[in-house]
Amino acid sequence: MPLNRKVRYGMVGGGPGAFIGAVHRKAAALDGEIELVAGAFSSDAMKSRRQGEQLFLDPTRVYGSWREMIEGERKLPEGERIDFVTIVTPNVAHFEIAKGFLEAGFNVVCDKPMTTKLADAEELCRLVKKHDAVFALTHNYTGFPMVKQARELVRQGKLGEIKKIVAEYPQGWLAGATGISMWRLDPKVAGISSAVGDIGLHAWHLARYIAGLEIEAVCADLTTFGSGYELEDDANLLVHYQGGARGIIYSSQMSVGEENGLRVRIYGTKAGSTGGRRTRTTSSCCTATRRCTPIAAATTTSIRS
Repeated sequence: MPLNRKVRYGMVGGGPGAFIGAVHRKAAALDGEIELVAGAFSSDAMKSRRQGEQLFLDPTRVYGSWREMIEGERKLPEGERIDFVTIVTPNVAHFEIAKGFLEAGFNVVCDKPMTTKLADAEELCRLVKKHDAVFALTHNYTGFPMVKQARELVRQGKLGEIKKIVAEYPQGWLAGATGISMWRLDPKVAGISSAVGDIGLHAWHLARYIAGLEIEAVCADLTTFGSGYELEDDANLLVHYQGGARGIIYSSQMSVGEENGLRVRIYGTKAGSTGGRRTRTTSSCCTATRRCTPIAAATTTSIRS
């Protein structure tokens, strides 16, 4: 039923020096219908408290850990506790935190990837069903109006039978990078992939969303150009889709000069649809109870026959 108040949410992660947490907070605030009321912003209690002060939160609802946050929010009257939690921690922590909040009866918005192991993802699906909860992953680019338009062109048959899909997501931040973002190159924290798992999946997901086709086979060339880490920083994938369509997915963190060059081109027997997004912003927040809200409407779509 419709609410007569703002949607309340809490955040796990996104403390001092973090990147994606601030992006989620900005996106959630765009329509003025959602408010951040609680958080466990860091595994370091002092850092979490400092972030809460910067966000002008009630200090009694700024927690030293996500477990403290669950206990603290559960003790509040139902009309005051958070409606959902958004998880913006490094990848390896997603499963345990999401599991804890779901079992405590909270809705969850989780930054991708859902988990670093298939078995963990399957367990979360079972928990969502068991507790009748909302669980959302931030595959955020599908919220852009021009992406919706491109998808509709395919659905209406304007492009004809899809033959070719080219999706790319180049970034250049890793060349010479140091510091907090480097956890993305550590398999113990990021999981088994970096260039593919961090940004390539956005290109894949966007192509799948628009074209409506599943991948049948992949031939992947994964490269680590940098030194001192194990995971790939550049990936080139040849893809076979359902129905015979062929595709390319290119993702890179070593493409110097690129910030967020996400682009998808889809070609059919009647026409082609090309769209791109090249901005300084990187994400939007899919809320569990409202809708996907893009940070910037910088996507462009054109159709050519």
